[in-house]
Amino acid sequence: MNGIKLISTKKELFIFCLIFFFIFLFNVFYEYSKYLDLKEEELYVNKFQIHNIYDKKDFYVLKLSNNTFTFYTSILKNKNLEKLDFINIAFLTSNITFLDFLQGFYTKTIYYDALNTNSNFKQNLYKQINNSHKTKYTKELFNALFLAIPISKDLRTIVSNYGISHLIAISGFHLAVIAFILYWIIYIPYSYIHKKFIPYRNIKFDIIVISIVLMFFYLILVSFVPSLLRAFLMLLIATFFLRNNIKVLSFQTLALTLVILLAFFPKLIFSISLWFSISAVFYIFLYIQYFKNLSKINSFLFFNVWIFLVFNPIVHFFFPNTSYEQLYSPIITLGFVLFYPFELLLHLIGYANFLDTYIIKFLTYNINSFSIFTPLWFFLTYIFISLYSVFNKYAFYLLNILLIVFSFYLFLFQMID
Repeated sequence: MNGIKLISTKKELFIFCLIFFFIFLFNVFYEYSKYLDLKEEELYVNKFQIHNIYDKKDFYVLKLSNNTFTFYTSILKNKNLEKLDFINIAFLTSNITFLDFLQGFYTKTIYYDALNTNSNFKQNLYKQINNSHKTKYTKELFNALFLAIPISKDLRTIVSNYGISHLIAISGFHLAVIAFILYWIIYIPYSYIHKKFIPYRNIKFDIIVISIVLMFFYLILVSFVPSLLRAFLMLLIATFFLRNNIKVLSFQTLALTLVILLAFFPKLIFSISLWFSISAVFYIFLYIQYFKNLSKINSFLFFNVWIFLVFNPIVHFFFPNTSYEQLYSPIITLGFVLFYPFELLLHLIGYANFLDTYIIKFLTYNINSFSIFTPLWFFLTYIFISLYSVFNKYAFYLLNILLIVFSFYLFLFQMID
């Protein structure tokens, strides 16, 4: 049963767009009011948390944020500073524009003071993960996988060379694993309560709702990382749609998710991770639309290969790192389906470093990489053909020709050169 559509007439579409346009405008003006508060003082002083530390030759670049905005600044190297630490910092606001404020601006620091504060829950988890591993890369890897803490440039280059950056960024897959684990943890005690006290209720729906509440707290823990926020919102929409017999797996669902996110969080327009996440789901839906008749075995083998190939032109428009090891990405992605929940279990039972030796060998393997950008004209053509493929199967055929041509350009032509 396909289910009914959420929006079925042009009038409903117009009302829907109008409502969310006004929500978007309201939130833009709200962000502008926060920008004006920032600009009131030429020298702005406040407390911020360190989200990332970029190690340069003679200084650090810090990514800092509070509940209002995110920005970047430079300081002299200080070995006492760590990610998630809090600092008091002063900077000039005179050259900051509203667009800079929305994107996340860079400014020079006038002075700063490290703050000695009591560790919060996230900081304690961060320290526990660090204490469970001996090497820099494994510490960074698992803090990224479990707490969405950004990785260093070196590790980012390594995972990019393997073509597995999508596995490190917490998103829909990670949320699905967490949801699955939560469901069965809750099911055992709740099934007893359900049978004894409330047998008239839908046990599956109740457990899903409890799981969603717990996942919302996890979303807060990882600071509403955009890719996970997208996945969480889609989960909420899917749950609502299923309860109301509305078609779930549709481009309309994805479009609704994007509209809601941008209406309530205008800053996400500038989030590459969000657009990557939306694009990934778009191509998954496109795969379902055109390859739904493949047998489960063939689809299991073909899915990751096609997603890897179809996403390459988009990834290489932003990130040029290319290597032949990236061809292993579909296989590594399949292995990650087992690796992630297994590592989560190991960390919970106190054997976090069980696979560290093999992980270090994997991460320190010498990869010869080269840089290839997707040309702008090809990128724009590719996006247009991808969108048109939703409505036209011949456009989808052309899309597959383009991804094959780009794959030859990316890997084989460089081998000839």
